[in-house]
Amino acid sequence: MVKKDKISYREVLLLHKRGLMIFWRICPGIFLSRACYALMTGITPYITIYLSARLVGELAGERDIRQIVIWVAAILAAGLLLGIGSGCIKRWKLYENASIWQDKDRVLIDKLLNMDFSVMDDPETHHLLAQIQQNSIWGGVGIYKIPELFEKSISSMISILCAISLTIGLFAEKVPKTAGMLCILNHPLWIGVLSVLLLGTAMLVIIIYKRINTYFEECTKEAELGNRVWGFFMFEMTDMERAMDMRIYNQQDIGIHYFQKHNNYVMALKHLAKGKMGLMKGLAAAVAVSFQGVIDLFVCMKAWAGAFDIGMATQYIGAVTALYSGVETLVQTYGILQNNAPFLRTLFEFLDIPNLMYQGSLTVEKRQDQRYEIEFKDVSFKYPSSKQWALRHISMRFHIGERLAIVGENGSGKTTFIKLLCRLYDPTEGVILLNGIDIRKYNYREYMSVFAVVFQDFQLLSCSLGENMAAGKSYEKEKVEQCLIKADFGDRLRKLPKGLETCLYKHFDKEGIELSGGEAQKIALARALYKDAPFAILDEPTAALDPEAEQKVYEKFNEIAGDKTAIYISHRLSSCRLCDVVAVFDRGRIIQYGSHEQLLEETEGKYYQLWYAQAQYYIEEQERQKMWNNLIADET
Repeated sequence: MVKKDKISYREVLLLHKRGLMIFWRICPGIFLSRACYALMTGITPYITIYLSARLVGELAGERDIRQIVIWVAAILAAGLLLGIGSGCIKRWKLYENASIWQDKDRVLIDKLLNMDFSVMDDPETHHLLAQIQQNSIWGGVGIYKIPELFEKSISSMISILCAISLTIGLFAEKVPKTAGMLCILNHPLWIGVLSVLLLGTAMLVIIIYKRINTYFEECTKEAELGNRVWGFFMFEMTDMERAMDMRIYNQQDIGIHYFQKHNNYVMALKHLAKGKMGLMKGLAAAVAVSFQGVIDLFVCMKAWAGAFDIGMATQYIGAVTALYSGVETLVQTYGILQNNAPFLRTLFEFLDIPNLMYQGSLTVEKRQDQRYEIEFKDVSFKYPSSKQWALRHISMRFHIGERLAIVGENGSGKTTFIKLLCRLYDPTEGVILLNGIDIRKYNYREYMSVFAVVFQDFQLLSCSLGENMAAGKSYEKEKVEQCLIKADFGDRLRKLPKGLETCLYKHFDKEGIELSGGEAQKIALARALYKDAPFAILDEPTAALDPEAEQKVYEKFNEIAGDKTAIYISHRLSSCRLCDVVAVFDRGRIIQYGSHEQLLEETEGKYYQLWYAQAQYYIEEQERQKMWNNLIADET
């Protein structure tokens, strides 16, 4: 829900001004087209009212056929020109409006892309983002509402100005003295009475509509769970992996149950058609009709008394009706601004989240010899809003060109260690050094370029293979091919229909290819090689593989990593025999550090326990390999 404390008139306008300026920077065409459309639709009815009043006056008076033809021709010509102009501008408006959802989301995307990972990973950030998206989808409120309110404001102000220009004669033209008591209609007091009545009625209607909008806002809280349920079963359950489970276990039944239980559309219908909102809308309509009746009576009395002819009476009734509509729309628009302001507050609360990480300015030295050395000095870390230490008193140094294995059970702090190393988070205590300098002093982007990481849940994009490798539209073809060949993807590459231009997956290209888990891992490894960073990190990307397949991946990567400093993270130990040194993590601390052989000699240590708990897999693998070697030897 949005914050409901009272917002001042000034803040309401400032919030919407800021929202308008944000939208203007992204897509000014939306406002230009809507302003032109508002101008066209604002003046069109008054031109029609004016010309029609002249025609009716002529028909009720002199009935000069030439004048009648002139007025009819003028009405037809004006209608034709205004219709063509309005149609063209409306088409422009629709064209600009087609991208409004994407343009609106660019505000959130730009913020997310420039946000510290530590801030983005905060649950409060996710909560704010979910609120903004729900408000936008459920009620179309927030920044999405601004173009609509802009158009309404322009249109209503133009309508009011045009209406005033056509109603001046209503009070300027006097009832003749021969009308007796009806001469009281000439008194200037009527201007004030009708103006107060106009504004009072408009204010009453807007109070009613404001209450209606308040009811609607209250629905957003009830709709929150419904929207999440709908989003989950409509989008998440269409994922291929979820879709298989859904069919095997008939999960669609429980999905339909929860969707119907929390269906926000049914709830909205209840409030709109059966509840207070329906009654309030009926009351607003009754108030508007009552005012219209008073105006019609006043105009007809002056016309009957001889102040003006029937044609002018037609003009005044139409103009005053339009004036009331314009004032009502303008006041109602401001009421919507008030109701929309809390949603904008939520948006700006998200956009104003500060980045907390210090952005250094030092340039990372470009070294051809890849001699970069990183050291952790008494580093401790706890996640925001957490009271528990994820890492505690970590001190270690990465030696250049070394192979390091980081092992430990799930939750021991391995991935957190990598997040600190890559500066996705900054240490709570202690310092991390690159070539003896605090990493916070380096330019953030340049420091990130030192690492090529293959995460456990690595992601490939639904674009061409070459673009995936380079993370961009342009790439070095030969280098890409060499990296794919080194990652053992060469045979598959030669069979691809479009080579490096082949699209991965079928989201955007029906000729795209589907990848097996092993093929995707090879591409992810090749992508890390293509980046050619001095530090190569494998953060459990093989967790879903069996031990034998995992061992092959590590052996292949160890072979192609060359002189890079390589770090292998795993809760399984198949990579440890390939490494120079092993760091054993347990409950956020390094409890053992040394080579594979050294740690196995510590029979009371954690590493010894982990190794022999998993040894059956590696022993079986070794036995199979021994049998295979013997078979080859016998055949030879």
